[in-house]
Amino acid sequence: MQELPKPWFDIEGYKKIRLLEARYESELARRFLEEGLVRGAAGKAYQAWKALVAAFAAEDRSKLKDLFKGVVKVRGNRVIEKVDWVIAIMPSNVLKRVSQLIGGDISVYTNLAILIHQYQYNGPDKSGLLSQYWDDESAKADIIQLLEVIDRILHERGI
Repeated sequence: MQELPKPWFDIEGYKKIRLLEARYESELARRFLEEGLVRGAAGKAYQAWKALVAAFAAEDRSKLKDLFKGVVKVRGNRVIEKVDWVIAIMPSNVLKRVSQLIGGDISVYTNLAILIHQYQYNGPDKSGLLSQYWDDESAKADIIQLLEVIDRILHERGI
């Protein structure tokens, strides 16, 4: 298995691998849907979206640098810029803010990805307290929509 290139070493290699990761995760999400594993598909769709956002974030590193200032210590006591750490890890708690800086469809569909992620952990909830989805079918419809957007964006990128 190939190790993911670090953005602080090879930004172009990193972008390519994250776009491929988005493709593979979206393919797994579709397989899970075919098997009726809707919550598993939600997790894979969310991972695909995070990989896609990370690839776009690498392209927009200069925009992100003003927001994520400072340094982070990583394995081996290596110190890297925080912006590079965010791009590499793409923590869920910054996904929305990063997507807003990227803009366009990335910003718009991150909202859907976050709802799907919430559903993955909490399942359907008719009360609407733990999830916006009352049943698996409504979540499945949004998962399919997000996967179609991922496919379109990847196709535009030649992936």
